[in-house]
Amino acid sequence: MGQSEKEPIPPPDPRLPPGQRGQRGWPALYYGSVPRFNRLTWDLQVFGATASAEKHTWTFEEFGALPRATVHGDLHCVTKFSVLGNEWTGVPAAALLELAPPAPGVTHVMVWAEYGYSANLPLDVFADGSTLLATHRDGEVLTAEHGFPVRLVVPRLYAWKGPKWVRAVEYMRADRRGFWEERGYHNLADPWREQRYSHQEEPGDGPLR
Repeated sequence: MGQSEKEPIPPPDPRLPPGQRGQRGWPALYYGSVPRFNRLTWDLQVFGATASAEKHTWTFEEFGALPRATVHGDLHCVTKFSVLGNEWTGVPAAALLELAPPAPGVTHVMVWAEYGYSANLPLDVFADGSTLLATHRDGEVLTAEHGFPVRLVVPRLYAWKGPKWVRAVEYMRADRRGFWEERGYHNLADPWREQRYSHQEEPGDGPLR
């Protein structure tokens, strides 16, 4: 009786960071409940250390008229699944920086969302061409569960650095931990270095806890 041939094992997808697996579909994960949206009261703010020392505000209609771009970026969840090949459309974070410039000495931003949720980012990561205040995925308007009307997309970092239901961006002259970073997640969140948890941090990776 001949030996049966085994199916060859396909090589790992080079788009997957260490420890990640490809995910079919797009699970909707979030902390708390889905906020209600009111276009009459919704706005997006930029505040903190702005160059003008003033707060900048856009209504829902004004935000919709800002420059738009489309980027292709994978979404890597810290729970170890990745949704690959996404097409995101929205307002580039770099465009927001041009419209509301930061003051000299700004090194980080805090992105604020509904219910006080927040995520901190180095200014250069926020300014990266792939960072987007997304309104659409694969040509479709985001659902409420996935962050409508606006979610931040930061393809180069774990997905918790891209909060849903974004409402404001704060310019900061020093780093400060966001919501999940205060609860044990890594301050930098690079999926290619598997920076998942704060106990993995090295000196200089973030502010003292």
